[in-house]
Amino acid sequence: MITHYFDPTILRAYDIRGILDETLTAADAYAIGVGFADIIRIKSGRKIVIGRDGRLSSPMLAEHLGEGLVAGGMDVIDIGVAPTPMLYFADRIFQADGAIQITGSHNPANYNGFKMVIGHLPFYDADIAQLGQKMAQGVELAATGKGSLKQIDISDQYITALKTYASDLSGLGQPAVVWDCGNGATGPVVDMLTAELPGQHKVLFSDIDGLFPNHHPDPVDPATLHLLRQAVTDHDAIIGIGFDGDGDRIGLIDGKGRQVAGDVLTAYLAEGVLRQHPGAKIIFDVKSSSVALDYVRSLGGQPELWKTGHSHMKMRLKETAAPLAGEMSGHLFMANDWYGFDDALLAAVAVLKEMAQTGRDITSFVDRLPPVFATAELRIACQETEKFALVEAVAKAARSDPDHGTRDVNDIDGIRVTTEQGWWLIRASNTGAELVARAEGHDKSALDMLEANLYQRLRSAGWKPAT
Repeated sequence: MITHYFDPTILRAYDIRGILDETLTAADAYAIGVGFADIIRIKSGRKIVIGRDGRLSSPMLAEHLGEGLVAGGMDVIDIGVAPTPMLYFADRIFQADGAIQITGSHNPANYNGFKMVIGHLPFYDADIAQLGQKMAQGVELAATGKGSLKQIDISDQYITALKTYASDLSGLGQPAVVWDCGNGATGPVVDMLTAELPGQHKVLFSDIDGLFPNHHPDPVDPATLHLLRQAVTDHDAIIGIGFDGDGDRIGLIDGKGRQVAGDVLTAYLAEGVLRQHPGAKIIFDVKSSSVALDYVRSLGGQPELWKTGHSHMKMRLKETAAPLAGEMSGHLFMANDWYGFDDALLAAVAVLKEMAQTGRDITSFVDRLPPVFATAELRIACQETEKFALVEAVAKAARSDPDHGTRDVNDIDGIRVTTEQGWWLIRASNTGAELVARAEGHDKSALDMLEANLYQRLRSAGWKPAT
């Protein structure tokens, strides 16, 4: 019997993630393999696909993870260094019983972690807690003996599938497009893909380097986009496309140098989806702009707000059979002729496809939208032991004051209140000791009022700013 105790801070809502050799070790990787194998074995499964990003610690963690899975009786297919969506793709084409990607996503270079899939669905929240409990109680290795491990490169199949999704891009012409891989796992795939697409493609930082020497791989953080924005200007490009470290989140710069948030990008892609599926439901996370939701309504679509988090969004997509979902953070999920998982490379191809089919680029789309008066994503320090109670106190107060112009109270994830002036949101982060807040007003004065009201409500609920 094998018993193992994880540092509780690494067992998170959506994945397992920690600091190498502090909270996350090789022994953890082996134990994850043993525990995950036991869960799969109970479900009468045996086939597992694994992949990894380009971090310096990923080969070591992959080796120990694979050993744990094999010791647990699994037949493992290792696709090597690959973006996370390519791992999800491999899970589908191999009809695997489970899949694990080793990745620290957009975290600093000394972080790493594991994103997991079981039965083609996210392994998250209670599943991860169960894995921790299972290993603490002890797991017997497979009575049938060890499994096996083989390595298979599926890059060509993945790229072929992306090209098939794009279908005909001849209407795109020969524009300049800039791609920023940020030295993450997307680099080699983007090099191969762009070599086969029409247009003039400038690819930045496609060599994989786990130290991320050029910039932090977070394409929605404005501080990381200056090189991409400059390259769009230098090459007179119609668009700049950025990826996070493992390729499941996208960031865009339009031809005028403006950052295009994930919710606005979702609204842009909704045009093509709604041409095929009139009246379809389009899912946004609760942080999304009313401008994006209103645009989908104007097309005859049905926008729905849902819980933030890639696992929540994927599950909702499956539950509702919606063809498209998107988060402000750049996770986009396309079930329209695809599998419904978050794939930044597919999202990039979908943008090019929409431009080719309509002749309208993302810049002209943003030009047509009304101005947005909104805060950035506000991250407010708050003790883990207090954050959920604080949000509930704010929500309780908001539900009881309908005389203050409140038109709608949405408590699907924290509390989002729509008023005559706009809306504000407060929710507890699922990944850190903080609250996440945002506000959007009809104009600048309305935004200022809503943001001030947001902080006042927090103080009334007992929150005190950090000193």
